[in-house]
Amino acid sequence: MTLKNQFLPRTIAVHEGDEPDPNTGEAGPSIGMSSTFMVREKAGFSAHDLGADTPFVYGRWGNPTVDGLQRKLAALEGTEAALCFASGMAAMSAIFFSLLSAGDHLIISDVSYAGVAELARDTLPRFGIEVTAVDMTDLDALEKAIRKNTRLVHVETPVNPLLRLTDLEAVCRIARVAGALVSCDSTFATPIATRPAQFGVDLVMHSLTKYICGHGDAIGGAVCASAELISRINVESVIHHGGVLSPFNAWLIARGAGTLPVRMRAHEENALAVASWLEDHPKVTKVLYPGLESHPQHDLATRQMDNFSGMIAFQVGGVAQGEAVAERMMTGFEVIHYAVSLGHHRSLCFWMETAGLMQTSFRLEGKQLESYRAFAGDGIFRLSIGLEDPADLIRDLDGVLG
Repeated sequence: MTLKNQFLPRTIAVHEGDEPDPNTGEAGPSIGMSSTFMVREKAGFSAHDLGADTPFVYGRWGNPTVDGLQRKLAALEGTEAALCFASGMAAMSAIFFSLLSAGDHLIISDVSYAGVAELARDTLPRFGIEVTAVDMTDLDALEKAIRKNTRLVHVETPVNPLLRLTDLEAVCRIARVAGALVSCDSTFATPIATRPAQFGVDLVMHSLTKYICGHGDAIGGAVCASAELISRINVESVIHHGGVLSPFNAWLIARGAGTLPVRMRAHEENALAVASWLEDHPKVTKVLYPGLESHPQHDLATRQMDNFSGMIAFQVGGVAQGEAVAERMMTGFEVIHYAVSLGHHRSLCFWMETAGLMQTSFRLEGKQLESYRAFAGDGIFRLSIGLEDPADLIRDLDGVLG
């Protein structure tokens, strides 16, 4: 059963990939934990022999529970196929190491998930892959960074942790002229807010650990793309590199994905209420939320996002003020958790100092550093708004802001 061309996202999220078990009649999907499968028709012993209709043979090559989740994700993103991995970083590594070779050139957003930023800056050059970091809001800089050997442009929108947006249509237009592929980390947005493939993006990457799982109890990652690109990545990164998603985690994530549309509506409603309150707080010096008219790219957000998601970034002044508030959060929060990660049903908040991130992950200088500081100043709090009552979240924040 394929619903992507027949029904709307809420129906797809519930039903795609979750067919009743034909043997038992179970209405909910079961968990296929077996590492190997009975082979009842001719099948090769190499993963290179795999085809679209090949039955399940070995757990690293394919699994029915993981397959159901992949079909659900592809339907939600509007792509031909999807591939799941053991983590978001495994998904991102799969794109880089499957599609790039020594001598190729990668252009990456100068602000991105810290693990991705460090992988691109530290690891890829060791394999002979050239890397250029670009502020994706500066389209002239992107055009100037293009080389004859540019094979991939990787972006995020909204970027982690700034909530800065990327104009996907404009970036894809520039990349197409150069013959380069475009990948997009859409973890903050989810397919409920933005479907990057509609704007020309070739590969959509998610950390499933975040909003799509939604409960903070399973780690996973995914890439959604054309069947041809997914086939290339599958043999290289899933079968050979081995970063497969466990069936149990796939089952947990699929359970969460079923409620993604209704959760994202609640995340957005709560975030808008909290962000509006933060803007009026005397101790808060800046609030970044795409749903606020004060966001410098609010017009782009309204064009590119159907939902403004639940992520907020805010400042309270300089480093001293930020550290003091962070210390109060660690012991003073009653509802919000002072913790990393995001997209869970519970709210999470964490202090992110600019100087530290510049030394470890981003290493920006000059105009790029100025652009980062224009958003984050000396540091920001990344606040992932959960599903609690917004009045309780506001009371919790008010108690620690002083």
